[in-house]
Amino acid sequence: MTSTSPAPGELRAQLDTLTTEAFRPELADIDRLPTLDLARLMNGEDQTVPRAVAAQLPRIADAIDATAERMARGGRLIYAGAGTPGRLGILDASECPPTFNTDPGEVVGLIAGGPSAIVKAVEGAEDSGELAAADLKALELTADDTVVGISASGRTPYAVGAVAHARSLGALTIGLSCNAGSPLAAAAEHGIEVVVGPELLTASTRLKAGTAQKLVLNMISTITMIRLGKTYGNLMVDVRASNEKLRARSRRIVALATGASDDEIETALAATGGEVKNAILTILGSVDAPTAARLLTESRGHLRAALRVATARE
Repeated sequence: MTSTSPAPGELRAQLDTLTTEAFRPELADIDRLPTLDLARLMNGEDQTVPRAVAAQLPRIADAIDATAERMARGGRLIYAGAGTPGRLGILDASECPPTFNTDPGEVVGLIAGGPSAIVKAVEGAEDSGELAAADLKALELTADDTVVGISASGRTPYAVGAVAHARSLGALTIGLSCNAGSPLAAAAEHGIEVVVGPELLTASTRLKAGTAQKLVLNMISTITMIRLGKTYGNLMVDVRASNEKLRARSRRIVALATGASDDEIETALAATGGEVKNAILTILGSVDAPTAARLLTESRGHLRAALRVATARE
């Protein structure tokens, strides 16, 4: 895979064609507006983002179903982007272990330029598709993995290169961009193009484009985890209780799921080593902790399925 940076004039011509880069003459004097007017203007802009996401929901749903199928076989979810998109991917990945008790290696965020690029721009890193391929090779990518390339413009070589390399190995690929007809969507098996239009500040794609990407990543990770049995209804039954707040939340989740008394909840959590899902199953299924653990293993972590088996035994 090779990537050749376009000449400055060619790159400018490319950017001129992108909706996310468009200049809006009607906003040329916004620096003269009162702060409240600016806030209202920006808030109005932000309200257009969910509608743009809604237009892509069928594509998003298809991508999520395909991702969940791969992850159920042991695959990983890997985000790859440069700049703001890369940071958004890392943010979403980092929230999965505490929320869904995933292993840190199950959902991974890659950013062009490596970890230092999270807080400081690494010049030139986003222009290399080879760098993306190298980063994925370091993860020993397999055909069961899913790679989501994220790029507001849809042309960032790092994101496109990540998707192209992943697809060549048979991995599932998703291209998330904010321009129609993007190279990223074309390179991916599942192209998601959330066209939010020109930004309030010309080409500042951390604004509407960034918000759109965050909304879609929320959907990809959250709904995938729901499909994998990481929730019971709308309760986070796989939450990892790593601090006092989360321990209190764990007790509350068990209470909401079971209606049990405080004493019953404490007993169940103590017996199951603090595992919320297991504790719920011991209460609702009237089984002991080892049986709950076995039933959940046999049901691949799906509490409803394990509960059906437990109650059928009564």
